[in-house]
Amino acid sequence: MTQEQQDYYNIPIKYRRMENLHIVFWIFKDIGWCMGFTWLGISMIVPTMIVSIVIAWRTRQIVSELCHNIAITVWISANSFWMCTEFFKVDHVPIGYGLTVKHLAMIPFLTGMLILGFYYIWYKPRHKGEF
Repeated sequence: MTQEQQDYYNIPIKYRRMENLHIVFWIFKDIGWCMGFTWLGISMIVPTMIVSIVIAWRTRQIVSELCHNIAITVWISANSFWMCTEFFKVDHVPIGYGLTVKHLAMIPFLTGMLILGFYYIWYKPRHKGEF
């Protein structure tokens, strides 16, 4: 295999189609949030999360892809939680220390950052030849 062939990462078409569908679900979820269509935003959480988890599972053999896809999954969960707090008007409810219910979304956001931090700070420098 030549170096040029090794520089490519090919995604099977069925995986690419699923990723594209995932984007459609995600956009509809965010349109529902933006427009205040509670039924649309909430109904798109499940398909968006399921496809995100399936994508992460399918890429589990490639650490770079797995870490990024898990980070995306927890990002979607944080985003969905935040959306729901606004839909159900509990985003401003205090939980202590100057924080509100909405701020609980930081838990999965930070989890995603920790996963990417692990990849970029610890894993990638020790596996320079990998994608």
